[in-house]
Amino acid sequence: MKVILLENIKKIGSIGEIIEVKRGFARNYLIANNKALFASKENINQVEKIKNDLSKKDNEKKKNAKKIATQINKKEYTIKKLSTENNELYGSVKPTEISKIIKKIDAIDIKPSMIQPENEIKSIGKYNAKISLHSEVDAEIIINVVTADIIQ
Repeated sequence: MKVILLENIKKIGSIGEIIEVKRGFARNYLIANNKALFASKENINQVEKIKNDLSKKDNEKKKNAKKIATQINKKEYTIKKLSTENNELYGSVKPTEISKIIKKIDAIDIKPSMIQPENEIKSIGKYNAKISLHSEVDAEIIINVVTADIIQ
């Protein structure tokens, strides 16, 4: 299915570009989240007219993303979790928890879908996580998992 992109999307394309994607991806993600339109003649003409506005909005998003990146890049966040004697966690640390910690400490709203831990966080220790703030802006944070209590 051919669609016209309304914003820059990493590994897919840039604003105004007409791309071929699978129907489900187009309907359920791109069009549903206002990231693309069906590639009809009317829509192509409409996107050509508003391409400059879309670029300005994208540049604005990029500036905001860079500002957030400078605030949180290389910052360490501590999460307390219950653990066993051999330092394994009961459950793992998920992106939703990391998102809540960032919001609590820095008052920055980051969606869990933007957070990608390098490894699954299942034990006590320090872990790196990448945050995709924009298609061209990434930040890296350190998650320090410490024990809250030991359960036997």
